[in-house]
Amino acid sequence: GTVIFGGTVDKEIPLCELKQAFSLNEKLYNRSFTGLSVKDAVAAYDSCISTLKPDCVLLHIGKEDIKLFSTNPADFEQHFRKLVQHIKESDKKCNIAIISLRNPDKSETITELNKSLKYIADSERCEFEDISVKRVWNPKETKDVVSFVYSIGFVRPIKNQRSIYDLVKILFCL
Repeated sequence: GTVIFGGTVDKEIPLCELKQAFSLNEKLYNRSFTGLSVKDAVAAYDSCISTLKPDCVLLHIGKEDIKLFSTNPADFEQHFRKLVQHIKESDKKCNIAIISLRNPDKSETITELNKSLKYIADSERCEFEDISVKRVWNPKETKDVVSFVYSIGFVRPIKNQRSIYDLVKILFCL
């Protein structure tokens, strides 16, 4: 399945409600921790995620590390790369998607941190999903489309795994 691996805000994602509302048939697990820092992420991964052998890990880490990033970006990047490499070594088949931080106040530090996350994703061959930019997205319209497709009996393709982009929109952009 897919594992959400994030911090304090991600613990509150109403996973069951979203699975029901959007007819998500995938196995989804929320393994987010209050106050999770990138420095502690490898240990948290080993204790709560590695045994699941997930198909995909949605990394949404960095909110607790804004101060670290602003004072020592190289240290932040080193810890983040160590986490990505550790996940790859633990499960070679696992896809990793790095999710940017939201930036509603247009903080320059968060903008730079998101650029760093994009650079890490590109260099480590991970997907990068940018949720920092506010996009127009209509959840009701998405639910209506899914409902219509089900109502005409076109169910098989929906049971296939959704793209990471779609999952990120549903899980992090509501």
